[in-house]
Amino acid sequence: MTLRLSDAEADALRRRAEQESRSMQDIARQAVREYIENHSRADLLDQVLDQELPRYAEALERLGQ
Repeated sequence: MTLRLSDAEADALRRRAEQESRSMQDIARQAVREYIENHSRADLLDQVLDQELPRYAEALERLGQ
């Protein structure tokens, strides 16, 4: 896989890697892992809410009044 970054993105990544004494690749891989993890959690939460909210819709409506 090839990751194409703009010059500004590559420079920012290079500076961050130098600050952390890590490779640019290591930081990019961590960013991908975090993105997948965060979006997977959000997708799971959305799925659970879509399934469970209708069951409690009436009670939630009453609480909102």
